[in-house]
Amino acid sequence: MNQHPATTGNTSSSRIDDSAERVKQATSSAVAGTKEAVDRAADHIEASLHRATDKVAAGAHQASDKLADAGERGRAAYDATMDRADEWLGQVRDYVREKPVQSVAIALGAGWLLGRLLRR
Repeated sequence: MNQHPATTGNTSSSRIDDSAERVKQATSSAVAGTKEAVDRAADHIEASLHRATDKVAAGAHQASDKLADAGERGRAAYDATMDRADEWLGQVRDYVREKPVQSVAIALGAGWLLGRLLRR
């Protein structure tokens, strides 16, 4: 009779150990599966972030290029306007040298007319 309780104790202990081992294996398997799923999700998120960053960088480069083009066109327009103004100023100087009396009369008339317009 003494052997029966000892055998029962060993069997119970063995079943407990077997159950504990199965729980450990199931837990390890679940953790490993979760780690793999998290790693895949992290890889997917990383790839998506890299694509988004590349798109933003491409957009920034495109905007920078357009801004540079606009700046160049602005400088060209400014240079053309300044050249034209210099030409007109040269023509005015030549006219004043050739016809000083008429130039003074025109300046007085323009000043008087401008004064009348601004008074109202």
